[in-house]
Amino acid sequence: MDIAVGDTVVMKKNHPCGGNRFVVLRIGADFRLQCAKCGHEVMAPRVRIEKNIKNVIKKGM
Repeated sequence: MDIAVGDTVVMKKNHPCGGNRFVVLRIGADFRLQCAKCGHEVMAPRVRIEKNIKNVIKKGM
């Protein structure tokens, strides 16, 4: 999957605040994502995040 730092990912399920868009802050064995609606940061394993991605919005688009 072609994801870079700064991209926005749209997840299949919503965050408890109601938003489903997250900004990628860190990539590696784990992903660090920041909710675009409330600013909460989440860190989760790469496999779990990649499985739940619905769409990727590239930085600058």
